[in-house]
Amino acid sequence: MTATALDQKVKAPPAPAIEVQNIVKRYGTFEAVKGVSFSVADGEIFGLLGPNGAGKSTLIRMMTTLVPITSGKAIVAGHDVAIDPDDVRRMIGVIPQALTSDPDLTVEENLSIYAKLYSVGKAEREHNINDVLEAVDLVKWRGAQVKTLSGGMRRRVEIARGLVHNPQIFFLDEPTTGLDPVSRIAVWEMLDNLRKRRKLTMLLTTHYMEEADKLCDRIAIVDHGNLVALGTPIELKRSVPGANVVEVHFDRETPEWKARLEALDGVTSVQAESAGFYRVLTSSGSKTTMQLVELAASLGETLTSLSVQNTTLDDVFVHYTGRQLRDEQVKPPVFTLPPRPGAQP
Repeated sequence: MTATALDQKVKAPPAPAIEVQNIVKRYGTFEAVKGVSFSVADGEIFGLLGPNGAGKSTLIRMMTTLVPITSGKAIVAGHDVAIDPDDVRRMIGVIPQALTSDPDLTVEENLSIYAKLYSVGKAEREHNINDVLEAVDLVKWRGAQVKTLSGGMRRRVEIARGLVHNPQIFFLDEPTTGLDPVSRIAVWEMLDNLRKRRKLTMLLTTHYMEEADKLCDRIAIVDHGNLVALGTPIELKRSVPGANVVEVHFDRETPEWKARLEALDGVTSVQAESAGFYRVLTSSGSKTTMQLVELAASLGETLTSLSVQNTTLDDVFVHYTGRQLRDEQVKPPVFTLPPRPGAQP
């Protein structure tokens, strides 16, 4: 065996961009994060999916040096968050839930101030500002006051600001909260393009199922501070018993419907969505549809709607947590500005 072949054989796999090892966060007796472990590969978009209050934002705040870790370890871009916080801060960009750019300054002024906080030199600063404004399609509005922009454009300003110092890893906490559906889709497309163009690693939190499904290479489902499932969107959907979902609505509600549906052949679970409306997971959508029609006819009941679809991340969340994500109460976002390099965590 040649030396080159031997080198290739023993070459270690690349280190992950982010590695979280049994990380815990306690506030007094309350444990917000309970021994979570995962890793994020270089160039990956990794999602933390769960309701507000599940521990997602706390995880990000520990990884970005905003709050100290109670126990466990977080390695970001090769640096231990607890030991080398300044090195971590130089390697990351952070987009918080809230819009925090100064509304009375222009887009360019906001970016320039942020770049100066990271000690980016004048020539590099001007180049970076031009580059990120082009990347987020805000070149025409560089001289506009931020308060004159729409919500979607202001979110793009936040993203540009987080990129102006050329980070390797990008943290986004609920990046599309408060945006209308059209603006949300535009942000998804922009983030995917930025990842490819700038070779960024991204970690984002979200409570939008579609956002996680569209954007993320892998997803970690977090609930009550625990990591309850981890995998690609396809892997997570395949892990749920039942290949199809049948949504059925009866014209009247009776207490027996749920038990009747659960007794059908091939049905793995039944979720009562509202009065008379049920979401049925089944191994055969066509077979269950026929059974439902026959059952309704035999009981003299009327089906007002019936549809078949594939398993979704909503079904995955229900399978692993026992409840629907949209049933969770949404709390107002809490934000603390990320410290600049040199500040104490």
